Amino acid sequence: MPADDITRCLLEFDQSRDFSTVQQGVRQWADRYGYDRIVLFSAHSGLDGIVERIYWIEGDWFDNGKTVDARDYVRYCPVTRHVLETAKPFYWTKISDGTTDQYRIVKKPSGAGVHGLQIPVFGPLGLEGAISLGGKTIESSPKAALELTLLASAAFSAARRLLDGVQEEQPQTLSGRENQVLSLTALGKRQSDIALSLGLSIRTIENHLRNIRIKLGVATTAEAVRIALQRGYIKG
Repeated sequence: MPADDITRCLLEFDQSRDFSTVQQGVRQWADRYGYDRIVLFSAHSGLDGIVERIYWIEGDWFDNGKTVDARDYVRYCPVTRHVLETAKPFYWTKISDGTTDQYRIVKKPSGAGVHGLQIPVFGPLGLEGAISLGGKTIESSPKAALELTLLASAAFSAARRLLDGVQEEQPQTLSGRENQVLSLTALGKRQSDIALSLGLSIRTIENHLRNIRIKLGVATTAEAVRIALQRGYIKG
């Protein structure tokens, strides 16, 4: 594909007002390289399940013809945790023996089975999200990986803007408890550890983090930490 094609697509993502435009662009580009399964999510290394929010998931991820929800994806796709060990896109392969699925991180996918490319997206504070693409017959050339990486970053940025937009009318200060929760998160503590240290349930910690993101007008907890540090709500 000509270079101006990918540039045009990236500009469309940046200027889009409807996330369906972004989805359509990703689908078309992914299909060119043999990918028919897509998941786009925000992530944070301090979360027990890594995945913070799934913005979009589609495709027959587990070859059973069933719609996959966020919980099942996180539960059954162990390669997601590999984003904590690399700063680069990586390929994976899933081989099934009929009863169990085996996932492997590979340099170049080949043979039977479902193969995929997972692309981490990084921001000022590190990992912020990722897009994972899967298919049975995929192209794994450097050109394909580069174009899909550019696409992933633009799609993630658009998802945060369109699906988790800033709400200026929300109050901008945090409560004492929210400061505690966010401070511990900034130190890399997991939700389960924070809940234990504060004597709260994990659900309560999740609610605090959600309220913090809303108050600060951001899409991810990593962004909330960055802004809270800048404004002096918490200390590094």
